[in-house]
Amino acid sequence: MLVNATNFVIVIYIGLYTMEVLGPILEIVHIMLDPIAKYFKYHRGVKKYMMILHKKLEELKCRKDDIESRLNIDLLQSGKTLKKEVQLWLDGACKIISQVDSLSKEVGDMKYLSRARLGKKITVTIKIVDEHHRKGDFVDRLVIDAPTGNKVTLPTTELVGKSTARRNMEQLWDCLMDDSCRKIGVYGMGGVGKTTMIKLIHNRLLEETNKFDHVIWVSVSKFASVTQLQDKLARAIGVCMPENESEMVRAAKLFAMIRTMKNCVLIFDDVWEAFQLEDVGIPEPGADNKSKFVLTARLADVCLRMGCKQIKAELLSEEEAWNLFVEKAGLDVISPHIEPIAKEVAKQCACLPLAIVTIARSLKGVTESCEWRNALEELRDSTRGHHDMRRVFEQLKFSYNHLDDEKHRNCLLYCALYPEDFGIRRKELIERLITGGVIDRMCSRRAAFDKGHAMLNKLEKACLLECVMNKSEDNKQVKMHDLVRDMVIHVNGISSRLMVKSGMHLREIPDGNYWTEDLEMVPLMHNYISGIPSDVSPMCTRISTLLLASNHCLTMIPDPFFMHMATLEVLDLSDTSIEALPSSISKLGKLSALLLRRCAKLRLVPSLEKLILLRKLDLCHAGIKEIPQGIEMLINLRYLNLHTPYLEFLPCGVLSKLLNLQVLITFGASKTSKVKGYEVASLRKLETFSGQFYNIHEFNIFVHSISTRGREPDMYFIQEGEYHTVTFKEEPESFGKHVKLVKCFIGRGDDELVLPNGIQSLDIHDCHGVASLCDISSLNNATNLRSLEISKCDDVKYAFRASSSTHFRSLESLRLIDLLNFVSLSYKAGAAALPNDMFSNLKSFRIHRCPNIKRLFTPGLLLQLHSLSVIEVTFCPQMKDIIAEDNDESIENHSIDMKKTTNHPMLRHLVLCELRKLKSIYTQTLHCDSLQVIEVFGCPRLNRIPFSPSPVPSNLDKILATKEWWESLEWDQPNAKTAFQPYFKNCIPHKLKFINRSI
Repeated sequence: MLVNATNFVIVIYIGLYTMEVLGPILEIVHIMLDPIAKYFKYHRGVKKYMMILHKKLEELKCRKDDIESRLNIDLLQSGKTLKKEVQLWLDGACKIISQVDSLSKEVGDMKYLSRARLGKKITVTIKIVDEHHRKGDFVDRLVIDAPTGNKVTLPTTELVGKSTARRNMEQLWDCLMDDSCRKIGVYGMGGVGKTTMIKLIHNRLLEETNKFDHVIWVSVSKFASVTQLQDKLARAIGVCMPENESEMVRAAKLFAMIRTMKNCVLIFDDVWEAFQLEDVGIPEPGADNKSKFVLTARLADVCLRMGCKQIKAELLSEEEAWNLFVEKAGLDVISPHIEPIAKEVAKQCACLPLAIVTIARSLKGVTESCEWRNALEELRDSTRGHHDMRRVFEQLKFSYNHLDDEKHRNCLLYCALYPEDFGIRRKELIERLITGGVIDRMCSRRAAFDKGHAMLNKLEKACLLECVMNKSEDNKQVKMHDLVRDMVIHVNGISSRLMVKSGMHLREIPDGNYWTEDLEMVPLMHNYISGIPSDVSPMCTRISTLLLASNHCLTMIPDPFFMHMATLEVLDLSDTSIEALPSSISKLGKLSALLLRRCAKLRLVPSLEKLILLRKLDLCHAGIKEIPQGIEMLINLRYLNLHTPYLEFLPCGVLSKLLNLQVLITFGASKTSKVKGYEVASLRKLETFSGQFYNIHEFNIFVHSISTRGREPDMYFIQEGEYHTVTFKEEPESFGKHVKLVKCFIGRGDDELVLPNGIQSLDIHDCHGVASLCDISSLNNATNLRSLEISKCDDVKYAFRASSSTHFRSLESLRLIDLLNFVSLSYKAGAAALPNDMFSNLKSFRIHRCPNIKRLFTPGLLLQLHSLSVIEVTFCPQMKDIIAEDNDESIENHSIDMKKTTNHPMLRHLVLCELRKLKSIYTQTLHCDSLQVIEVFGCPRLNRIPFSPSPVPSNLDKILATKEWWESLEWDQPNAKTAFQPYFKNCIPHKLKFINRSI
């Protein structure tokens, strides 16, 4: 028994010992086997887990759809907005759906060894989906009451520039209050204050009027797709937009929501590209919904394409700019030692509110004049700039970068080459763009100019250029805002490829530190540089453009100056006093443009025979007496201007070798610098020509040649006969199609004059063989004329004869000047004397210094000139009546209803000057509804004007005359003077004005 007990104890002891030893081992084995088991579980269960996940996800999507459906119903109630917790849940659901989609793709591409990892990831995602599904069990309503009328005031700054900004705001406010104006676009350059203004309008709409129930603000900012616009709009009105739905479905939901919002103002701030309202889901504003759509943009084109009424946010006036600067910088700036510098600093901000506020705040509290001077110097240095201007530049730079292509940016760069605040003539600028290769080579110069105008128009609409208003169509200008100019220079000057020193009042050429090897463009225009030191030879191995124009004191350029500029392509020395070009110019083998315009002292030009890439040579008004040697070798020349009175001779055979010429100007070279017809006719690419042929025979050779090949120059100015100095438009694009005949015999014979097919304007001066317009109409193509001037032709007594079948249906302007024997428009007076439709399109009639004419029109004759809008009669001493009956007219000629003859609806401008015997304009009353201007000077016997005061012509702008004559007038009706008095302007005439205007 004892032994058995002992054995039992031993067994138990051994068992306990074994368990004590094996326990930890088994625990270790368990710890090791558990992950392995889970690993195999995840590894084997991927397919099963994905099925569970998709089922859970489907449940989540169903709940999300149910919530969105409820929302779309609840939000249709006016004054409701989405609960933030609901929005948060929806955002989370969208995020989870996106994560599951990514996980599904990952499972589809999984490797064998990654199965367990993905299996674990799927189980975790199942829990997340399940938990989010549970949280979406909203018992309460999904929406809450929104603030009344969505009246959430936007934070904004105060209005700057009280007068200008207030005027802009009031114009916008008036449009909002006008029921007929439904879409409004505010545009202007970056930093001008568009967003501030529209925020103030937004807040004012909430506070000052009950006209609108909803005012919705959407910040677009930069570029946005239709989907992005829909998301922004949905957030603004509190609507949930599913990401997986098409744009059309999303637009339909937004449309349904917004359509319920009557009296709504929808404001889109900072729009960069036009879009269709219906594509986004915005109902078209109209009388039915009483809604408005307002946008702000930098590009006027965006407003135009979206059908908005355009309002331009203007810059501040100089006074407003200074007041704002003082307000932001503090009163320290008006201390005597700082104010002059501060005003210069403010001037550098160029009236742009963003720049003024930024710079003024950065200098607030600065009292040392040295710091102000330093800031001014940094602002003036465009390539470095004041550090606080970077924000301003970034605003402007975005518009710059938004341009379609590099060509538009290069166009701005060329504008920046001009001095600050400089009015740049459009045609001059486009010429530079063509010369510099910014405008690609096109089929014709007209096409290139059209392209240039289109580019400038686009930059104006982008508010990167400003249009300078000018009365003359030929003198249109653009101007670059100073800060836009600084930005362009800053962007292009970082690489040191640009040195801009135009209009800097330099008296010497910049020193050697400026002339780096990387320089590409060097504008030194409009300075006072008088000379270049003989030892200056810049090492500029990449330079392409050097502009020294308008340095009127520059007389000499040393020969070494161009030695290291082999890459130079454009050299402009126009408007300088240079006397001789250095011989080193002959070695500039890549030169494409040499501009020597108005270099009146220039006598010596070296041989140009090696400049075979030269495309433009401009010697207009240069002082040369003979054409440069080697010019016949310039086979790539497209533009040659020899319009200079100093040129003594134009050799034959030179022009015919320049077969690529598109522009040739030789007129005005001298009396002896005439050309042969065959030479000009051989230039088959010629688009613009100005010159004088040796005789009518040579002129006819040219005309026959261009008629045979079916193509004539687009523009020409040709004078034939004796040399006669005329006012000449130097710009080829201003020529039209103009022929001037001087001391020629116009009639039939061996050398009968032949006019070009497309001729538009003809001047006949001191010619024989012309008794009336009938003699001119016998010339071929004369009936296509749009402008005709006859001067000093003593044979002319009448404009036309009663028996004539002459027609000038295209004629718009007729000028009769210095016709000593001219007595009447018609050989037989009266309405029937004028051939039917002879002057059916005549708009302007001027007669000047015709001493024997006594009466201009009969009522019937004037009636037939139904398109006439300008009548100008000056210095005709025998003129008694402008419109009068003819005593010899028969009863048949009176068959015209005289009541109708008193109406002339197209007449706009009537000028009567120095008509000492004039007694009457017309004895009856004239009704001229379009009349704008009446000018009467030097007509002492004229004591009545025939225009009815009942009513006064609706377009009447002014009546110019002396006070003495005005007070001497007699009036048919007692209230007539009172009715016309507001339009009268007392002025003293300058007789030369009328002489020049008529000639």
